[in-house]
Amino acid sequence: MTPAARALLPTIPLALAVGIGSALLFVGVSEAAEELQEVLWGALPEALGLGPYSAAWVMIMLTVTGLLSGLVVWKVHGHAGPDPATTGLVEVPMDPRWVPGLLLAGGLTLAGGVSLGPENPILAANVALAFALGHRLAPARPGQLWVGLAVAGTIGALFGTPVAAALVLTETMAAGRDTAPLWDRLFPPLVAAAAGSLTTALISEQTFRTSLPDFTGPGWGDLLAAVVVASLGALLGLAAVYVFPYTHRLFHALPHPVLALTAGGVVLGLLGALGGRLTLFKGLAEMKELTADSAAYGFGALLLMCLVKMAALVVAASAGFRGGRIFPAVFVGVALGLSASALVPAVHPVVGTSCAVLGVLLATTRQGWLSLFTAGVLAPAPGVLPVLCLALLPAWLLVTGRPLLQLKEDGRPVR
Repeated sequence: MTPAARALLPTIPLALAVGIGSALLFVGVSEAAEELQEVLWGALPEALGLGPYSAAWVMIMLTVTGLLSGLVVWKVHGHAGPDPATTGLVEVPMDPRWVPGLLLAGGLTLAGGVSLGPENPILAANVALAFALGHRLAPARPGQLWVGLAVAGTIGALFGTPVAAALVLTETMAAGRDTAPLWDRLFPPLVAAAAGSLTTALISEQTFRTSLPDFTGPGWGDLLAAVVVASLGALLGLAAVYVFPYTHRLFHALPHPVLALTAGGVVLGLLGALGGRLTLFKGLAEMKELTADSAAYGFGALLLMCLVKMAALVVAASAGFRGGRIFPAVFVGVALGLSASALVPAVHPVVGTSCAVLGVLLATTRQGWLSLFTAGVLAPAPGVLPVLCLALLPAWLLVTGRPLLQLKEDGRPVR
């Protein structure tokens, strides 16, 4: 056995432990939020004699969720972590004592119908816990190892495959100074990602797989549609990016987090009442339902859901709700792609949705591999990937060098 192999071998049990632990935290928080959601949006309104998704109940629930989230941010130790508008997908480890407040606020977001996903709070919590526990139990190991394992395990759990984690980490590693072979550096995170994704697959049903029709292969018309739809998705995402600093400034002009989050809840309630049930929550289950029954919606209804969901995403992130922006951005892309297919039937639904998701994610995350992978997972077919690779090129030219859907602490956009 070579020295390199002997060095990698002891990392396997560490990676397995972190990957499984990351997935268990993700599934645990998600399942708890779903149980609470069934009560808040099922048993409780029925007991009060209200329709669970009536405009009145949507307004009540989003407003109360904003109020409760504000109380958590105000009173719980650590204030549920930093302002989510200033954080990206992967950040430096936070104080582990802040994790309970962050998970409580994130759980309220998921259960209360706010248009944010679980990815940012779960990633931040797993990184903080892995870093703290790893430093205590194995102080000789570098801190960056624990961060990499937690990120990989969580992304593997979130997206259901270790490939997503490997692709995201190659972007991070490209900026580092480590001269070791790429696969030596990827080996421990890939083990953690595989453990995380398998754990999630065995005990949960979290998946991005949709009910889109089969796509047999690209034609010339598909190539044109891909370029146009991906570019439209990128432009829509950029519109949200440029509005984001102003909405953030507006909500944070209020002198207290309880006021800011309650006001955000009121606005989200109005948007939810306008857009309907499918524009609520993180968007994963709603996206599947939308693709399974897309024929029941016309162009206008689909476009309305797309725009309402994007507005809700910007408002939720601006007001300070704890949650991630990838899951709702995927719903935005799916609704945009389906509306393109409804307007122009020649646009295949697979091409429309996957390319729109690609464009929206490129604009909001600037994560090329993650955007390409997520778009491809929606309707996995051999003919989709070449179309996506072509569609990525003009969309990337539109977004590169422009701000992200993320702010610096002084409120200026991150580029």
